[in-house]
Amino acid sequence: MGDPITQLTNIVPYWRPRIKPVDLKEATAEQLEAMKVTPSDTGVGEYVLVLAHDPETLNARTPLFNGIMYSHGGLSRQETELGAVACSVYNRCIYCAAVHASRYNQLTKTEEVIESIFHDETLQSLNERQRNIFEFATNLSKHPTTLDKKDMQTLLDVGLDKSEILDLILATSIFAWANRLMHILGDPIPTE
Repeated sequence: MGDPITQLTNIVPYWRPRIKPVDLKEATAEQLEAMKVTPSDTGVGEYVLVLAHDPETLNARTPLFNGIMYSHGGLSRQETELGAVACSVYNRCIYCAAVHASRYNQLTKTEEVIESIFHDETLQSLNERQRNIFEFATNLSKHPTTLDKKDMQTLLDVGLDKSEILDLILATSIFAWANRLMHILGDPIPTE
């Protein structure tokens, strides 16, 4: 496989771990239990196999991640994905940005918004609500301690309710953490 990808893309790359993932055949009962419920219920990937080195943390992380990203009510799924994209773009987590951009495109059945964000690095294709969601998630990623009631009011003014704002804060926050894990534990590599 080649060098790590450094440019934003909506084509999901392979994530190459820097440390050896847990071998499923040699996993402990505790590791297997922690890997039982994957974030998207699509199987156990390299990232989860690396996180399984710390099964106690993985056991707490997965239900938390699922609850934030896949819950019903609150922020729509595509807007939750947009928040994850904003945080990942700011943090330059190529892998997370690609995964959640791809999911956003699937949910919205358009690539225009993500193309605008990734290639023009503008928000021209975003409507006012999308733009405010993206900007809020970016600002929360940049400098969380400076956000205040004015920032919340901006979201309320474009139609978000308090449960949607909470979902956006939670999605952005978990990706601030996840992006840093992805950076230190591995690299996005072209799938070829």
